[in-house]
Amino acid sequence: MSQANSHGHDAHAGGSHGSLKSYVIGFLLSIVLTIIPLVVILNHMFGETTRIAIILLMAILQFAVQLVFFMHLKEGENARWNMMALVLGLIILLTIVAGSLWIMTYNQVAH
Repeated sequence: MSQANSHGHDAHAGGSHGSLKSYVIGFLLSIVLTIIPLVVILNHMFGETTRIAIILLMAILQFAVQLVFFMHLKEGENARWNMMALVLGLIILLTIVAGSLWIMTYNQVAH
């Protein structure tokens, strides 16, 4: 019985948890990064291309905030491996999306 308690304690002790301050900062950044594109779209600011670029940029920043502040990507003993796995996943994702767009664009049959 004591072995199970000891094991459970070790499993929780190894995990890294953020502080209240880091969660509040992440939450506020998430709100700001959500409001910026909303304001740009609702007020018809900039041209269509710029609006799309702003939305994509805010989405990428939102993704980074989520990873750093809530998923603790840079904390713990395996932080380097976690980052490398994320980069590999993003490369695979971008390759699939770019390849799919390329095929859909240039594989149209002319009649």
